[in-house]
Amino acid sequence: MARNVNPGSAARSGLAAEAWGLLIPLVYPPRFIEIAQKLGVTPPLLGALRFLEQPQTMGRMAELLRCDPSNVTGIVDALEERDLAARKPSAEDRRVKVIELTAAGRTLRARAVEEMYKPPAWIESLSPADQRALRDILRRAGDGQRVSA
Repeated sequence: MARNVNPGSAARSGLAAEAWGLLIPLVYPPRFIEIAQKLGVTPPLLGALRFLEQPQTMGRMAELLRCDPSNVTGIVDALEERDLAARKPSAEDRRVKVIELTAAGRTLRARAVEEMYKPPAWIESLSPADQRALRDILRRAGDGQRVSA
């Protein structure tokens, strides 16, 4: 599947920008949206589910989702409306609300994680040598990210 990349942009921005420009449409948002639709949730709900392996405070959810805390309220409202999560007072500070998945939320989160870790068709269609090369490159890139973070 060829992607249109502005040829001038590679010369101006370098190979890293060209590689990133090719990677973005393969990874996000299409794959994320596809998984959300398959599970019958919105992308913001899917984003929240992936961070709720353990109960999280509303403030921590805002940090994890990289959004304004006011946005978390709407996301949690939607999770509660679907009986996927519940707000509870924190054991440490009752003024703080903690979001915890319900049984239905844990089931849906498990399905979401399973879907997120399934390789997309574009990776499956690569030869084993190309899959290995891609894995190795991404592993090195991830190692570099952890060091610089």
